[in-house]
Amino acid sequence: MDRDELLTALQAFEAAGLEYVLIGASAMGFHGVVRATEDVDLLIRATRENIERLRTAFKAAYADDPNVSEILEDDLLGEYPAVRYYPPSGDLYFDVMTRLGDAANFDTVEAMVKEFEGTRVSVATPRALYRLKKDTVRPLDQQDAAALRERFNLTEDE
Repeated sequence: MDRDELLTALQAFEAAGLEYVLIGASAMGFHGVVRATEDVDLLIRATRENIERLRTAFKAAYADDPNVSEILEDDLLGEYPAVRYYPPSGDLYFDVMTRLGDAANFDTVEAMVKEFEGTRVSVATPRALYRLKKDTVRPLDQQDAAALRERFNLTEDE
């Protein structure tokens, strides 16, 4: 993942006032649990205004990429509220969600603010990441959950 590109996107999120929480492997990295990934997982507040802020941020970060207009409210507020955005750089992509089934949404994921080169980044806490990953069927999520549990002395019940 291109560190400078990620920073540019995070700066654009902050400038646009996007209400989001970074989840997934990128969030784990902010807590010192590093594993290779090519995507950035974002859980955003499910409002039309916030989705517009998301588009504004992506347009700022990616020089008015016309594909940003394909990120639609109807998708992110619909039955399967997720979109994948591939920036023109091709170095990383964004999985944007407004909820994870019945398991989580922006308001239910515990988050904290971390600083990254002077940019404020909303990141799921280690306990929140563990909760999101521990009961999935994907082996990589199970490995992530185990690493989080060990690194942060979390219990199975957290």
